[in-house]
Amino acid sequence: MDEEPGRSNDIPSAAVRLVAAAVAEGVVPAAVLAVGRGADGPWSMYYAGSTRLGPEGRDITPDTLFDLASLTKVVATTPCVLRLADAGELDLDTPVAGYLPEFAGEDVTPRHLLTHTAGLPSHRLLYQLPGGPKERLAAAYHEPLISRPGEQVCYSDLGFILLGELVGKLTGSPLDAAARELVFDPLGMADTGYLPTAPRERFAATEPRPDTGLPQIGVVHDENAEALGGVAGHAGVFGTVGDLVRYVRNGWLAEESPILSPRIRREAFTCQTAAAEGGRRGLGWALAGDQWDHMTAAWPDSRAGHTGFTGVSAALDPASGLWTLLLTNAVHLGRDHSGIILLRRTVHAAVAAWDAARAEGEARSPDLDGGGHGGGAYAGGRVLRSHH
Repeated sequence: MDEEPGRSNDIPSAAVRLVAAAVAEGVVPAAVLAVGRGADGPWSMYYAGSTRLGPEGRDITPDTLFDLASLTKVVATTPCVLRLADAGELDLDTPVAGYLPEFAGEDVTPRHLLTHTAGLPSHRLLYQLPGGPKERLAAAYHEPLISRPGEQVCYSDLGFILLGELVGKLTGSPLDAAARELVFDPLGMADTGYLPTAPRERFAATEPRPDTGLPQIGVVHDENAEALGGVAGHAGVFGTVGDLVRYVRNGWLAEESPILSPRIRREAFTCQTAAAEGGRRGLGWALAGDQWDHMTAAWPDSRAGHTGFTGVSAALDPASGLWTLLLTNAVHLGRDHSGIILLRRTVHAAVAAWDAARAEGEARSPDLDGGGHGGGAYAGGRVLRSHH
């Protein structure tokens, strides 16, 4: 990655100002914003803030590792499932129980799980159950449905826990090894994965543990994922901004993706829930108008995205190629998400306005552009530009 620090006309200054202000005003301890168009065009990033509060915090860098929380669903589990479907090893419309006999939902298919229409509840406190990962998985397998499959969109961690187990069953490998083989290695995502072993100073800290009062560093924040051994289909992956750029550009936007066929990518970005109530979902992705759509109506109707509880998000438009990554450790400050929700929406609106201005040739609009300098600009953050 050839990065050039300094002035850049390829990053939306209005979005950078919003991110810089959020860090300076304590809305988030640290943030990385990356923006680009397509798989081959230049892209830029801005980053600012500290890995944690207090004197032990360090300035973040492009190599800082973030707990991706529910981005795990689209960064690891979804592409694993779709690769298996591409290869003919999995039928998205065959009942899951045919692959996982332990699962009690006899009419539920992998497509239902991917689109959150299986009829499963959104969440269960598996980590409070007695026993270990085996007993907690057994509870997930036998969770009663709250609606008939296909009738209602209910965003469910439980469904993606089951998808992670499905990947393991079909590959004969644990999910972390399968994701490495099927997704991370083919895309060159060397720093991304479950159960990270990097030095502590590379991690953006998350919420302090209630029992010790100490922030979680390099340990998954999601309680259910931790109770399942740190490897789960709904959460558990850590990654850097550079790896996620590779994921979005090369995995989803490149003409020839090394992991997914054009056919399965088109299907993933097509609404699968028109006949269901409560949301607009593709395969894994939230689409325009879904209740979890954080991109705002300023983005094209073909947009797709996903968020994570720790304060991370990814957005892309397969039609125009516009994409945005916003990585923060907002949950280090607690579980009040009002600040990060507002930041996501305003940043994505600013990115869309900047992109529209560029498309119209208004590259020097004073409200939407103007660039910035690395080092001292934007509350001490840095702007970097990559040519490829």
